[in-house]
Amino acid sequence: MRKPIIAGNWKMYKTLSQAVEFVQEVKTSIPESTKVDAVICAPALFLPSLVKEAEGSALEIGAQTMHFENEGAFTGEISPAQLEDLKVNYVILGHSERREYNNETDESVNKKVHAAFEHGMTPIICVGETLDDREKSHTMVKVSSQVGAALKGLTKDQVAKTVIAYEPIWAIGTGKTATSEDANTVCEGIRKTVADIAGEEAAEAVRIQYGGSVKPANIKELLSMEHIDGALVGGASLEPDSYLQLLEAGANA
Repeated sequence: MRKPIIAGNWKMYKTLSQAVEFVQEVKTSIPESTKVDAVICAPALFLPSLVKEAEGSALEIGAQTMHFENEGAFTGEISPAQLEDLKVNYVILGHSERREYNNETDESVNKKVHAAFEHGMTPIICVGETLDDREKSHTMVKVSSQVGAALKGLTKDQVAKTVIAYEPIWAIGTGKTATSEDANTVCEGIRKTVADIAGEEAAEAVRIQYGGSVKPANIKELLSMEHIDGALVGGASLEPDSYLQLLEAGANA
């Protein structure tokens, strides 16, 4: 049985004081960590404060991206070694917004995935198709290609520990959501791709999230699907009450 993982992606929202207040409000109300993994991926500026604030609770703090080099002349970047030193346990890699606005490629995402494992972090690897891909029935071709590229060179054990977030680009922040059946079909396809790469055991272990306008009103139906093991959530993770409702749904899935 795969444990659900609910990860909030705050993107470029909140001030530090607002972020700390959020953690203070939710950290004592999180369901048992044996039932659901609760993660907040916050702006890099907030990570030291939030890791400290969440210490001793079931809330894990993650980063939204990182470079694949440990150090160097990369102005404005954050390295895996720096995140490890902060005791950050999760990192989102290959989000569609990073691919679109920051020129991330399948190759750079793969390098970052390897770097995450080298520094003890769990990568949350984002994959997903555009509306054009979907309308041309290219969804699985696009998604499988991204999955294969991201997992290239990993051991079977590393693949099994990976989190893959299926986020149809056309559903991110638009209010549109793939039907639970459609999302499950793609997540099943992702699991088959993983099986082809690393075997059935790794495929059964890997956790696959759905992301794209997830909210308390639709998460239960999404999590009822066989191949959906959690959610990567944007706007609905910004308010304590909403985030806790998402976690409760995950704990009871």
